Amino acid sequence: MILENSQLTEFKIVDTGVDPLTNSKKILDRYCLTRIVATGYGRYLAHVHLDCHVITEIKAYALGAHYFFPKCRTVIDIGGQDSKVIRIDDGKVLDFEMNDRCAAGTGRFLEVMATTLGYTIDQFWTEALQAEDTTAINSMCTVFAESEVITLISQGKTRESISLGLHQSILNRIISMMGKTGFDDEIVFAGGVAKNKCMVHLIEKRLSKQLLIPDEPQIVGAVGAALVAQNNK
Repeated sequence: MILENSQLTEFKIVDTGVDPLTNSKKILDRYCLTRIVATGYGRYLAHVHLDCHVITEIKAYALGAHYFFPKCRTVIDIGGQDSKVIRIDDGKVLDFEMNDRCAAGTGRFLEVMATTLGYTIDQFWTEALQAEDTTAINSMCTVFAESEVITLISQGKTRESISLGLHQSILNRIISMMGKTGFDDEIVFAGGVAKNKCMVHLIEKRLSKQLLIPDEPQIVGAVGAALVAQNNK
């Protein structure tokens, strides 16, 4: 993610792989950068080996959401390793709720469930949207939910209805988190799951509000980190 004079000039989205530090260095070595700020789960690894400043994901998402939508007051992020709801005002964090204890309620949960059902991730949400009914999922633990899904298939439940039930289990987790923090209008949906049209539809239907989604929702946190780098030269 590169910012020049507050303008987004370039970004790359790559898999971290088994050696994220080496992968990061290969990308950074192509540029002459004035300042680097890291965020996310690998930020401390970057701090030690790349001698860069670090900020929390909460701050990064608040700043990034404000950059794309200046009137944003609430941020929903369903990421690969955690989910969070953040209330903000002018890019500053007022309150937040975060689920980072297990994969339940995260993008990783959805990826595992899609594989269990024999879908690609895109097929997963497409089929969920076409379901005529829903099959409730009782387990939020990824391991137990996977076992439950296999059992439901053996009982004759359709993959489409199970897919919808899995999406609704994530929805319920997010709504519960929003109930704890409270939320205001101008809600930004960030993170990779914001590309999941079924999840977008379910959240909008439950809240009776239209979500604001950047063209590339996966870079919101990176933009926030880049803004810190720019403003602290």
